[in-house]
Amino acid sequence: MGQEVVKVKVLKKGIELPEYYMASDVGFDLRSAETVSLMPMEQKTIKTGVAIEIPECHVGLLRDRAGIVTKMGVHTAAGTFDPAYRGEISVIMINFGDDEVEIEEGMRIAQMLIIPIKRVKIQKVDKLSETPRGEKSFGSTGFD
Repeated sequence: MGQEVVKVKVLKKGIELPEYYMASDVGFDLRSAETVSLMPMEQKTIKTGVAIEIPECHVGLLRDRAGIVTKMGVHTAAGTFDPAYRGEISVIMINFGDDEVEIEEGMRIAQMLIIPIKRVKIQKVDKLSETPRGEKSFGSTGFD
């Protein structure tokens, strides 16, 4: 079975293609196509300057880059990209830190994972199977 190919269209001159920074990385890095300032608790959508063709039966998921989270307090909000989407990839970022931060053009701001998806049939039932956890929710397994 061959390696999946992800086609990338560069929308802004000078933008680098997404890339895996290290050979063992599971997500490829996306870069900012603009310089943006984020005040504490501010959320902005940042353009990447690329459009990506996600393969059929796959999803593109945006995830935080650990360095931006730990050094700047900026998180990536949820991002799910379906195979039919052909527009520019934008990253919603939120500054949870106490200081204004600047996202510079060309900075690696998020990573995208391409994951195979299995579609399932949705079936309405009156009862679900029993498990030891049951309906216990957040923190049900403890905090240690």
